[in-house]
Amino acid sequence: MAKPNALQEQLLKAGLARKAQASAAAREQAKARQGKAPDASAEIQREAERVRAEKAERDRAIAAERNAQARATELKAQARQIIQAHAVPHAGESEYRFNDGAAIRTLLIDATLRKALSAGALVIVSHGEGHALLPRAAAEKVRERAPEAIVVDHGQVGESTVPSTGNAEDDAYYAQFQIPDDLVW
Repeated sequence: MAKPNALQEQLLKAGLARKAQASAAAREQAKARQGKAPDASAEIQREAERVRAEKAERDRAIAAERNAQARATELKAQARQIIQAHAVPHAGESEYRFNDGAAIRTLLIDATLRKALSAGALVIVSHGEGHALLPRAAAEKVRERAPEAIVVDHGQVGESTVPSTGNAEDDAYYAQFQIPDDLVW
């Protein structure tokens, strides 16, 4: 065992302590020294493991966010390619006005394009700084990838085309008057 220290020797000589008490105290001190070291390292290991798990979770969340952003960018790029490949050239002397968010925009088109737009065969989509006309099939592909690019779609199924005034009586009265889709204003 360990060599007794000077204080223990003095207590033994003075008769204030017994040899059994001194050896028991020495054993407890030795156990405490040995016991605390593994506890401290185990606590450090648990803390390190917790930090590693938190870091792995953060890394997974960041990777998922990056993947979602990359997927959204990829879908927008595919929509741009579809619009470029299938855009119907439009030219004419007749103005076709439509709402694009809070602004009213104008496209110059001819009578055949106006009929196709009002029938729902053509759809207006935003394309860069301007707008483009797309056939319905191409517009559906764009809608799957970037629905915010669709500006005007008169042939969309399930959507109410009658605007509401906010008053049920007025809506019922004005419902008897049909507004043509190809109205020029």
